[in-house]
Amino acid sequence: MKISRIGRFAAIAAVGTIALTACGSDNATGDAGTGSSSAGTDVKGTLSGVGSSAQQAAMTQWQTDFQSDNSGANVQYSPDGSGAGRKAFLSGGANFAGSDAHLDDDEYSQAKDQCGPDGAMDIPVYVSPIAVAFNVKGVDSLNLDPATIAKIFKGEISTWNDPEIKKQNEEAKLPDTPINVVHRSDNSGTTENFTEYLSKASGGAWDKEPSGDWPSDFKGEANKGTSGVVSTTQSTDGAITYADESAVGDLSTAKVKDGDDYVEVSADSAAKAVEQSDKVQGRGEHDMSLELNRTPNDGSYPIVLVSYHVICSAYKDQETADLVKAFENYVVSEDGQKSAASAAKSAVLPESMREDAKKAIDSITTK
Repeated sequence: MKISRIGRFAAIAAVGTIALTACGSDNATGDAGTGSSSAGTDVKGTLSGVGSSAQQAAMTQWQTDFQSDNSGANVQYSPDGSGAGRKAFLSGGANFAGSDAHLDDDEYSQAKDQCGPDGAMDIPVYVSPIAVAFNVKGVDSLNLDPATIAKIFKGEISTWNDPEIKKQNEEAKLPDTPINVVHRSDNSGTTENFTEYLSKASGGAWDKEPSGDWPSDFKGEANKGTSGVVSTTQSTDGAITYADESAVGDLSTAKVKDGDDYVEVSADSAAKAVEQSDKVQGRGEHDMSLELNRTPNDGSYPIVLVSYHVICSAYKDQETADLVKAFENYVVSEDGQKSAASAAKSAVLPESMREDAKKAIDSITTK
């Protein structure tokens, strides 16, 4: 897949403190959505989405905000996982997909069956770190480098007092408790982002291709969705998992080595990694699929996901098109991003990305 450098999103610094059914052709729609507020758009109907469980807290907030300002609108979202969301969208079973990975080349081509010749658009809506979260009695913090994380999740490091962990945590009282790896059972964009990071950053310690499906030959306990892996980890001494940082609750989280530093997980440190993102080539004018730099070496938190709303470039009727435009314009607006950051500890999208997203959303047409 070819990519091109689109430069660092310098506008991150300018936004202040980061708190982090079917589709068709090309008739223009009316002006729905201001991009700054959900109020006054006067849209109605039901909008259906399926996808990312990592987005769930942000989506719940967006739904509440949008529906309170648009009494005739109903936004439904089922957090069944990124893979399920893309599948539902491509089959015409949802108006949009929430996905922690952009459409791959095959999916992008398939989208033309539902969305017409201009296909679908991947719009970044949610930036968040993926935490390496653990539950080890008597251990509140850990430093872990990429190779060690890879070996833990492969099962090659099997106890918490292993020498590779001890040498990075000399002051920690590490027990001989067995490590219980907890991973997603469903096809997951979080898994795809996590395994892509391990593949690129671990110096060969992770020898599997990145995938939304956890490698079947690696041992571990599987559970569905973000809430599933977090719940299992919370109830199991010695457990470790990977999950959207907003959802890990009272679990401890590891500092991850980037360059010479061990970096604490936060929306701010994750947003720094997005500054070096690349745009995927060969897509439509308004598609915003990004290829993330997994080894930034600049003191940013490197295990980050950019989660998308996958939408059609054209919808079958005016009402649906206007509803999609109004909702998505609120999601990417400054107000929408700040509301999600408060609810989900995500990073506010840089202004430059919000402007590009609004242009893409406003380009939606009808048959």
